[in-house]
Amino acid sequence: MPTYPNTISSKLPKVGTTIFTVMSRLAQEQGAFNLSQGFPDFPVDQHLIDLVHHHMSTGKNQYPPMAGIPRLREIICEKMERLYGTSYDPETEVTITAGGTQAIFTAIMATINEGDEVILFTPAYDCYAPAVELAGGKPVYVQLKSTDYSIDWKQVKKVVSRHTKMIMINTPHNPSGAVLKEADVQELIKITKDNDIIILSDEVYEHIIFDGIPHQSMARHPELANRSMIVYSFGKTFHVTGWKTGYVVAPQNLMAEFRKVHQFNVFTANSPIQYALADYMSNEDNYMHIGAFYQAKRDLFLSAVKASRFKIKPTRGTYFQLLDYSKISKEEDTELAKRLTIEHKVASIPVSVFYHNPVQNNVLRFCFAKEDDTLKRAGDIICNI
Repeated sequence: MPTYPNTISSKLPKVGTTIFTVMSRLAQEQGAFNLSQGFPDFPVDQHLIDLVHHHMSTGKNQYPPMAGIPRLREIICEKMERLYGTSYDPETEVTITAGGTQAIFTAIMATINEGDEVILFTPAYDCYAPAVELAGGKPVYVQLKSTDYSIDWKQVKKVVSRHTKMIMINTPHNPSGAVLKEADVQELIKITKDNDIIILSDEVYEHIIFDGIPHQSMARHPELANRSMIVYSFGKTFHVTGWKTGYVVAPQNLMAEFRKVHQFNVFTANSPIQYALADYMSNEDNYMHIGAFYQAKRDLFLSAVKASRFKIKPTRGTYFQLLDYSKISKEEDTELAKRLTIEHKVASIPVSVFYHNPVQNNVLRFCFAKEDDTLKRAGDIICNI
């Protein structure tokens, strides 16, 4: 056993292996239906696969431009203007990234300095706070309402201070499936009206929104677009989470700072995949109907678990469904999630892990980005718990 002369002081002493890795590994070991980690188990469109192969075969295998290939950035700008009415410059206001998590990390590293405060809404995706801490910033937590996971704007106003540098938004929201409403946007506009607060908006599920609800992108509102760095994900939209490809749009002054870090973080993103995505996105039918696709899966899953003892909490977006187990068990959600995986062969994610200080709301998160048969069989199990 080797010995080491120096003790390493961890920069993230409270951080261990993510719950997603833990539960996916347990699901695999137990042969359980994996409704925990958020990735599809169905095939990718063969046309998209063929496009990647084509561009690999024709030599698109070397470094693309640092910000991403021009054609893909142009198509993204066209999409942003068509959907949200805001014009972005493909040369200076769009950057292709190695996934959404890298984009979020880079945005925080580029803008947050020692002592800056960043407002986070909990339950929050687990990559937010560690990035703020690594940048020397201070996470300031505002807990979403437990009934519907909406934002308490009175509480937000109380925690905004002269040290507030950023507010992080996530809509549609992971893990709850809640979405921002127009009233939320107006409150955010008021709070940021007379200051220089940056908004970092995680909108990776922008196309996965249900029931005819419009996506309240920060790009839709000029007062917010001019201070927002907005993160998107090709992986979520096109069922290719393993490709780890996304993008950021932001006004030129913020994007300039983003790229300073991006070039030393990953430099650039996968070349043939960028060329394939540019071709694929040129037909908007390849992504504009994804909401209806996942709404059908949500409804199938809800039908499959309707007879269970779980209480269904409404989801308006993402491909996650929360189920309240208050009538089933008094166990902590982390223990119940493990037990259901081992004893009943269906894996989920305990929602308490998304909070700064664990909150026991007796809620588990299930991913319905799965084959219909998987959802039906998992639903049968859930109904017998």
